[in-house]
Amino acid sequence: MTAESFQPDAGVPGTESPPPTGVLDVLSVAAVVVDAEGRIVFWTPQAEELFGYTAQEALGKYAARLFIHPEHLQAVVRLFSEVLETGRSWAGAFPIRHKDGSSRIMEFRNMRLQDDLGDVYALGIAADHTLLQRVETDLALCERLIDQSPIGLALLDPDLHYLLVNPALERIDGIPAEDHVGRGLRETLPLPDVDTIESALRQVLTTGTPLLDQYHVGRPPTDPEHEHAWSLSFYRLEDPGGRVLGAATSVVDVTERHRAASEADRARRRLALIADASVRVGTTLEVEETARELAEIAVPALADVVAVDVLDSALACRRSRRPDDGPELFRALALKAAHPTVALRAADPPGGLAAYDGDRLVTLCVHTGRPVLVRHVGDQDLPRIARDAEAGSLLARAGVHSYLAVPLIAHGEVLGALDLKRTRNPLPFDEDDVVLAAELAGRAAVAIDNARWFQSVRNTALTLQRSLLPDHPPEHAGLELASRYQPAQATSEVGGDWYDVIPLSDDKTALVVGDVMGNGIDAAATMGRLRTATCAYADLDLAPDAVLQHLDKITCDLEHYIVTCLYAVYDPRTRLCRIANAGHMPPALAGPDRAAELLDLPPGAPLGVGGITFETTTARLDPGDLLVLYTDGLVETRHHAIDDRLNLLLSFLDEPHRPLEETCDLLLYGLRHPDDHDDVALLVARAV
Repeated sequence: MTAESFQPDAGVPGTESPPPTGVLDVLSVAAVVVDAEGRIVFWTPQAEELFGYTAQEALGKYAARLFIHPEHLQAVVRLFSEVLETGRSWAGAFPIRHKDGSSRIMEFRNMRLQDDLGDVYALGIAADHTLLQRVETDLALCERLIDQSPIGLALLDPDLHYLLVNPALERIDGIPAEDHVGRGLRETLPLPDVDTIESALRQVLTTGTPLLDQYHVGRPPTDPEHEHAWSLSFYRLEDPGGRVLGAATSVVDVTERHRAASEADRARRRLALIADASVRVGTTLEVEETARELAEIAVPALADVVAVDVLDSALACRRSRRPDDGPELFRALALKAAHPTVALRAADPPGGLAAYDGDRLVTLCVHTGRPVLVRHVGDQDLPRIARDAEAGSLLARAGVHSYLAVPLIAHGEVLGALDLKRTRNPLPFDEDDVVLAAELAGRAAVAIDNARWFQSVRNTALTLQRSLLPDHPPEHAGLELASRYQPAQATSEVGGDWYDVIPLSDDKTALVVGDVMGNGIDAAATMGRLRTATCAYADLDLAPDAVLQHLDKITCDLEHYIVTCLYAVYDPRTRLCRIANAGHMPPALAGPDRAAELLDLPPGAPLGVGGITFETTTARLDPGDLLVLYTDGLVETRHHAIDDRLNLLLSFLDEPHRPLEETCDLLLYGLRHPDDHDDVALLVARAV
């Protein structure tokens, strides 16, 4: 509440104000008494804690000037007058000024007092409004715990024997009231830490300092199967002369709050687990890695032993109608345990195939597409969980006492199952665990589905790409050759890079490197069409610029594809190499008697632009000279200047006599990065 929102008539019918809380009536609160002149005449220690002023600082001071903001002074004085003159009590919340200068919202009960001389006073009891709201919220979250949990009371003598107990305490510990009298704590309290409680009571008897709200957990005789919780408070009892009479205890059954807090903590941990899974599962487009990430998330938060098994048919992207029964072939993808256990030996190792009969629970899980839960695993359950009798014996030795299998479902298709077992965790799986496991499995299944289709499409495109690349002999007339094709390592699909070596008439050889912009099967297919066309035009013995001119016309008809290409023809009789460029990276030339350099060619426009003429440039290749043709994926990165990368490429050509296969490896490993997002075609020729 701000000063602007303060309503001086708070609590008066017909006016808007923060409603007073009912909790204030049952809390220990600060009390302040003000005389008719507005001076403080009574100040409790709680008031010092609440307002910050000691009794010496507050007594005798005008209350309004001490802790009322100036902008509220007039309204408070009017309320004060109404309380004294009419006797009408006032309740509400408004901001006060603490000694430290801060503004704090307090909730008040104000009423008139009158002594035996007829003098009137104003009594104000107050508590922190924010604290009260928080307490009310906690009480609501605990399902009105206080209303539903009666308080037990007991009086004990100085030797801590019962003198009196009330019916509530009788119900709490399950012992009749008359059977308490004369007995000690150890004989009645259903708590494992009774020694701690007795020690605390003796401390209270010795010091006189109460101990409040001591939390204790145990199993009462009336409900030995379930854990209960109580809040215990201890006070010393004295007569007017100060003689110690004994101790009083109050016992509040806070079992519901205990359970609610446990559930809230459990819910927080589950939400954190799901949030963690959102970040950690599906970080790559690899099926095996995604399965491992799922297993690592589930251990040990959800299970002690986790396995991720995918149907072999789903992994191969073969959609089939799920049978109602019958065996299934699974491929184990991941296995994880929270601790060393023989249960790992009972599971299928990752990468292996295993056939499970239709009566196995994991098979039932994928057939029905529903979770299979065995809360308490018995000897009769192990044969349906394990793959064989030996594995069942290992699971029994590991102490598997609860089992859960959850289907991996993505886009309505069952891909496999998440297999969960508990050994050291004493709690059996419950319905909340089923919901959590299904959530984790659902998120992982989508990632696995994406990964398997990605791998399938990538493998198809890569197979197509490689099938379209040439299988040339290492030597042609006057040339020694080596080549490489490497797909992108950090993208979802292969690209359209290619190279070719085409034998021509009169011992000439055409060398081609090209790059279809884009990726995937379409790019690979387009590359295949252009490669075929290039071979056809090369057979016509056309000049390099004429070949590119024809390829440009074809590319214009290929639905907006843009292609860069470098076409060279080497004649070993003249040792001349004629080259034409269509927007491609310049080739590199190095030799025993020359420094490595980039050939200065007219860059030309990419194929597919249309209406562009190309030029043919001639270069001489002496024996031992290297000609290096490559696509931009070899040198371009997101973080380096292209000139620096080209200079680095030239530095790797400092040994022209190096075997060509080594030169190819050196260029790839020296220039490529694991996160490169483009594929590479590389062709190296040495004149002989």
